[in-house]
Amino acid sequence: QVQLVESGGGLVQAGGSLRLSCAVSSALRIRSINTMGWYRQAPGKQRELVATTSGGNQNYEASVKGRFTISRDNAKNLVYLQMNSLKPEDTAVYYCYANVRAGFSGPRDYWGQGAQVAVSS
Repeated sequence: QVQLVESGGGLVQAGGSLRLSCAVSSALRIRSINTMGWYRQAPGKQRELVATTSGGNQNYEASVKGRFTISRDNAKNLVYLQMNSLKPEDTAVYYCYANVRAGFSGPRDYWGQGAQVAVSS
């Protein structure tokens, strides 16, 4: 199995910054990690894409462009989300996502447990 563990959530005032981290690990040999990304789900809303990174390319949801930056450390199987100029509407549970090939399995999608981000006005 593959585990994704997020860290870095919390409460911040509007205009502040937070950095989320996600570590991918497995008892099996991780052969490759393809797309990595972050999604979020606000209360009463569907889960939505925030940002993804794959093959050196990044993709952002329109409302976070210019404020959020996704990056990854391939050597350490980590993905980060630097969030600046946070707004109350960014309040949500943020989920880490990774498409991983581990052991003898083909690529599969995995999710973290979620990290709460709360932005006060």
